[in-house]
Amino acid sequence: MSFAERMQKAGGRTVLDLGSGTGRHLVFFASRGFETHGIDNSPEAVTLAQEWLGQLGLRAHLTKHDITTLLPYEDEYFDAVISVQVIHHAMIRTIGAIAREIDRVSKPGALLFVTVPCLKNQAGAFREIEPNTFVPLDGPEKGLPHHFFSPPELSLVFPRFEQLDIHVDDGNHLCLTAAKRSA
Repeated sequence: MSFAERMQKAGGRTVLDLGSGTGRHLVFFASRGFETHGIDNSPEAVTLAQEWLGQLGLRAHLTKHDITTLLPYEDEYFDAVISVQVIHHAMIRTIGAIAREIDRVSKPGALLFVTVPCLKNQAGAFREIEPNTFVPLDGPEKGLPHHFFSPPELSLVFPRFEQLDIHVDDGNHLCLTAAKRSA
C-alpha cells in the first residue's frame, strides 16, 4: 500500500513536506486532493514550486523557513509528514530537534515517511565531524553535513512513532514509514 493510500485509509487530509524543494511531492499530494503544505529554506525552490503548482492549477501552502528552527505550525496540525533526503543534512543534535518538531506538529496517529541516504551511495572524499556524520570535501554538497543512519538509529530518532516499515530502496535510500502513537 502506498503512503497516499495509507493516508486516505486513515482519513488523513493534511500533509507537510519538510524540505519540499521545487515541489515534486507537493504536486503529487495536491493533485490527490490533500491539504498540502511545503516548507523549504530556499527562496528559489519555493518560487519554482509555486510556479509549477500554478501551471497545473493546484494549490499548496508554501513557506520559506529554516527547518532547524521551530516550525511555524500549530501543535498536532498534520495527519502526515514526509521528508525525502533532507533531515540527514545536519549534526545529530540538530536532527533530534527537527524530529521533535515533526512530533509536535503531527497529530496522534499521523503517518511519517522519511528517507535518508546510505553511506555506500556517496562518492568523493569526506571528513568525519562526529560519529556517523561526515562533510564532503568536494562536489556539489561540499561542506554540507551528512549523517548516515543505521535502520535502528533512524527509528530511535522518532521515539513516539511506531515503525511500520523500514527498508533500503533501489536508489540506496533508507526509507522509514511510521505512525505516531497516541498519547
